[in-house]
Amino acid sequence: MRMHFLLNMRLERIVMIGLSLLLAVIFAVPAFAIRIKDIAEIKGVRQNQLVGYGLVVGLDGTGDGKNARFTFESMASMLEKMGVTVTAKNIEKVENVAAVMVTADLPPFAKLGSRIDVVVSSIGDAKSLYGGNLLLTPLMASDGNVYSVAQGAVIIGGFSAGGAQAQVQKNFPTVGRVIDGALIEKEIPSDFGKDGLLSLSLRNPDFTTASRVADAINGALSDSLAKAPDAGSIEVRVPERYSENIVGLVTFIEGLHVATDSTSKVVINERTGTVVMGNNVRISTVAIAHGNLSIEIKESADISQPLPFSEGETVVVPETEISVKEGRNKLLLLESGASIGDVVRGLNSLGVSPRDLITIFQAIKASGALQAKLEVI
Repeated sequence: MRMHFLLNMRLERIVMIGLSLLLAVIFAVPAFAIRIKDIAEIKGVRQNQLVGYGLVVGLDGTGDGKNARFTFESMASMLEKMGVTVTAKNIEKVENVAAVMVTADLPPFAKLGSRIDVVVSSIGDAKSLYGGNLLLTPLMASDGNVYSVAQGAVIIGGFSAGGAQAQVQKNFPTVGRVIDGALIEKEIPSDFGKDGLLSLSLRNPDFTTASRVADAINGALSDSLAKAPDAGSIEVRVPERYSENIVGLVTFIEGLHVATDSTSKVVINERTGTVVMGNNVRISTVAIAHGNLSIEIKESADISQPLPFSEGETVVVPETEISVKEGRNKLLLLESGASIGDVVRGLNSLGVSPRDLITIFQAIKASGALQAKLEVI
């Protein structure tokens, strides 16, 4: 009886372990799958750029000089609004004021009274904004409306000091930031989830990825609610159960995982010698030989000194030494369909440098053997 009980216990344990493994296989997320949240954005949910013109005061002699006449005009206009009658001609020299441009990014769903950071940049000939204070500055969007006002102490995160013969500088003292310096005065209307339709935009448009995103959403919602009208967007009809909870629907969709796809591409930057190759890059059968030619020229000066009392002159005799070295690399054969790993191992065997690699890839592309897009940045 006891033996039968132990066998049943072992059998149940084996069954439970088997079910756990089966569920893990069924619901496991592939290693290459990425959340929809990381590859797509909700249309209508984006930042808006703001810009304004203002004055920074309180500088220790590092403000705009006489050449920045617009600073004097701005000061005169500001003082006149405060009841002080003064003209720009009466202002001869002001070294503790600097004219600046103020920029900020208004986040989506920003509410009245919330605060954001602003960046302050000098547009005159000020030497530093260290210790300055930004005066009340309206910030406008591209539609000309004021959505925020900025004011506060400027933090530059650096310094600049020097004298007549030397100068020391860290970072850029003419650009600073005002932390929480802008106050939101107007909200931007949003059509988020309007008319029962939710639209997603892929950050990297691709037909295959768009189709997979739509299939993943339809599978998760058990209904044909999502479609991909083009390579960069996915439209989702809001189901009835989410009609009053659009945020919950977005949260659910963003958590889904999708295996992304992309075009095979080789990106090269000749200025920095950078080469980046995608995993799907393939090369047809091709033979590669790359030999480096190195020419080294050294010049030195030898002094020819005449003998005493010989009435000769001391002359400088240049000596030139030239050496030429040519690499003797073997011919490398890459079979058709070679992967990125095969390419890297093969080219490393030739001992090529990144800059040589750029030339080789350009030659492979010209021969028609590179089955990928070659992009030069």
